[in-house]
Amino acid sequence: MFVIGTRGSALALWQANAVKSALSAAFPQEEFEIRAVTTTGDRVLDKPLEQIGDKGLFTKELESALLAGDVDICVHSMKDVPSELVDGCCIAAMLARADARDVLVCGPRIQAQSLAQVPAGARLGTGSLRRSAQLRALHPHIEPKPIRGNVDTRLAKAQGNEYEGVVLAAAGVERMNAADAVSAYIPVEEMLPAAGQGAIGIEARVGDERVARMLACIDDAATSLCVNAERCVLAKLEGGCQVPLGVYARLEDDVLVIDAAVFSLDGARQVRTHVVDSNRDAEAAADSAVRNIIADGGLDILDEVRERGGAS
Repeated sequence: MFVIGTRGSALALWQANAVKSALSAAFPQEEFEIRAVTTTGDRVLDKPLEQIGDKGLFTKELESALLAGDVDICVHSMKDVPSELVDGCCIAAMLARADARDVLVCGPRIQAQSLAQVPAGARLGTGSLRRSAQLRALHPHIEPKPIRGNVDTRLAKAQGNEYEGVVLAAAGVERMNAADAVSAYIPVEEMLPAAGQGAIGIEARVGDERVARMLACIDDAATSLCVNAERCVLAKLEGGCQVPLGVYARLEDDVLVIDAAVFSLDGARQVRTHVVDSNRDAEAAADSAVRNIIADGGLDILDEVRERGGAS
């Protein structure tokens, strides 16, 4: 029996089943089982993520199960995976990336087909400092308001009295068959996504050659290249949910392109960079992006955010 570890939310189970389907197609002789594990991020729902203070909010318990041999692999949303993994674990494969953009979902009190059309004073729910800072930077008429919960919970809250709408990852909304609720897809030029957004990653034990060979059969090389470049930027800037950092890497005409930015919490200050790497070298491209951000004062912004404890 090959055991696939995952969080227990509907979206996490969808992702685990996607991995199971891919592995079952490649290895029909194997028997696969999905096992749900509750993580800190699932248990603590009364605080913003940046205030819980643990970089492995959605991964630590899964990694413990993996290292203990209770599961053979763990399936994650790559945007939830810390840039530094625990010893003995590695991201061994990724499925083809879905839409990396964020989306706007409007509640019944507003109608908008873009962020610019959202009425002044409207409260948009988001659990992300990255989204909040970018909303404040480009659309100061909008009021970002903290929100927690899974996709279904946030979509339901958008219909209530506490929010006029929510901003969510497009991939999660689409995977939950809720694309009809989307009012607008937000261009990455307007709102840079989180590192790994839209990608499903598979974590394995270092040195488990059998599992590594199996996962190599379902890995999407382009996704792995681009997400690894994003994660390199995240690691080199020591980013995470505690800092407003956006980064998006993609292949354009077989060339690796990275856009990255850091923001002050109020959106008043930002440092952006655009890097093109014809060698498709994820680490080299990430190094260039980070050097540019540091040269333009990005570390000062991040240090200020950390001193304030990520509080908005």
